[in-house]
Formats: sequence, C-alpha cells, structure tokens
Amino acid sequence: MVVRRRKKARKHDGRTHGRGCSKRGRGSGEKGGKGWSGGHKQKWSYILRYFPDHFGKHGFIPPRKRAPVIVNVGELDERADELLEKGLAKRDGERIVIDVSKLGTEKVLGGGRVNRPLEIRAPRVSEAARAKIERAGGRVVGVKIDESGRETEV
Repeated sequence: MVVRRRKKARKHDGRTHGRGCSKRGRGSGEKGGKGWSGGHKQKWSYILRYFPDHFGKHGFIPPRKRAPVIVNVGELDERADELLEKGLAKRDGERIVIDVSKLGTEKVLGGGRVNRPLEIRAPRVSEAARAKIERAGGRVVGVKIDESGRETEV
C-alpha cells in the first residue's frame, strides 16, 4: 500500500526554501562553505561518491630532460673581438682561445662561417663545428668537468 506524504519539493517552496528564517540562508553558512570548502567534513560523502579522485596524487609524470645550452661556431667567430675585450677569451699566438663553459654554454654546433683560427675549449662539439674550426687553422680541445667543478682536457 502506498503511503501518502508530502513531496520533498514542497519543503523548498516559498520564501525561506526550507531554511526556516529568511536571513539564515543568505551566506554560505547554511551550505557548509562555498565551493569545495568543507570537503573533509560536511561534504565528504558527496566527494567520495561523485569525485573519488579529488584528493591525493594520481599517476606518474616522468621528469623532463633539460636541453643543453648551445652556441654556433659562426657566432663565436663574430663575437671573438668582443670576448677578447671583456676578458672572456685570450690570444695565444695567432689563435683566439675561447672557453665556452665560461660563457655558460655546454655544446658548440656548426652553424655559420669560421674565418679566423680559433681554439675552442668545450665539453661537447659537433663534427661539423670541429671540421670548420680545423679548416680555418684552429683546434678543438675537449674539456671534461668533474664533480668538484675542475676542468681537465680530454
């Protein structure tokens, strides 16, 4: 047999919407706070039911590899005089010695033209850069940096 009772929607009719006094429902106090506030207390069952993955860490994001800082040989050749003035490079006979690690660079690539003999000291140099430097009468010195920060020639 069907039980006769009022619809629940009747509770929200009228000016107070089931909150008793009209002043009580004005702020967020009757809702347990705005938005997700109160998620660990008064809204916990709602979050468990509809948003079970809301709290905590989920999944794995692999660490991103940092690309090496690079410079082209042509740029070193163009800026050689400027580097000599600033004291970042020195002259050894007719060669200009440039230590790339002092410039904050890790790798030398082969872009551009080399017109003068350069001696490049770098941890990594591409084959194209090495060929251009040696064709212009220069040389490449491989430099290895150990844990203490000291440089050794390779």
